Amino acid sequence: MPPENAARKSALRYFGRWLLIGVALLWVLAALMLVAARWIDPPTTAVHMERRLQAWIQHTTYHERYEFVPLRQISPDLQHAVVAAEDARFYQHHGFDWHAMQIAAEDDMEGGRIRGGSTLTQQLVKNLFFGTGRSILRKGAEFTLVPVAELVLGKHRILELYINLVEWGPGVYGAESACRYYYRTSARTTDREQAAQLAAILPLPLKRRPDHMNHYSGLILERMRQMGW
Repeated sequence: MPPENAARKSALRYFGRWLLIGVALLWVLAALMLVAARWIDPPTTAVHMERRLQAWIQHTTYHERYEFVPLRQISPDLQHAVVAAEDARFYQHHGFDWHAMQIAAEDDMEGGRIRGGSTLTQQLVKNLFFGTGRSILRKGAEFTLVPVAELVLGKHRILELYINLVEWGPGVYGAESACRYYYRTSARTTDREQAAQLAAILPLPLKRRPDHMNHYSGLILERMRQMGW
């Protein structure tokens, strides 16, 4: 083998080894951050930082509203509406809803309207670490971190984190900020209809407004009744 080829292969092996080490260290850091999130409320997320960067690049005004409140200070109706709208089997699965993922894949293959199959846990991990981008690498990393989140956080804390961190509108993060922004009320006092309207905007928070979501919010209310809420 010519010396230059041997040197090239050696360099590639060296680069590959350190790349794997770097990826492993990043994964460990993310896992440790999930452990810390059991007790510490995250001051920001990848989505928050992404929106700030987008505003800076586009030279647009950006005002962030983000207030983290305990789950006990959020209306049970709002908690139930979010679960009914985003992950109806949240309390039954262990991070992945394989049935919902199968339906989403079948709809995609048939050329129909793409339905999301992500659970609240998957969405939380994505919001915390990966932002809004889509890639195979991101999905792979998410797939390995979701079981960690389920194990160290538990359902109560996962819901508390998700409902406080998720994007509800331009610069609006968390249930408390959303309720004050749209209804001039607190998350504790949000009523059932308002809760359903807020949950209805979650799939497209930058394009939807609660007062335009009467049809979809009606479906959420019906699902809540079917689930005994």
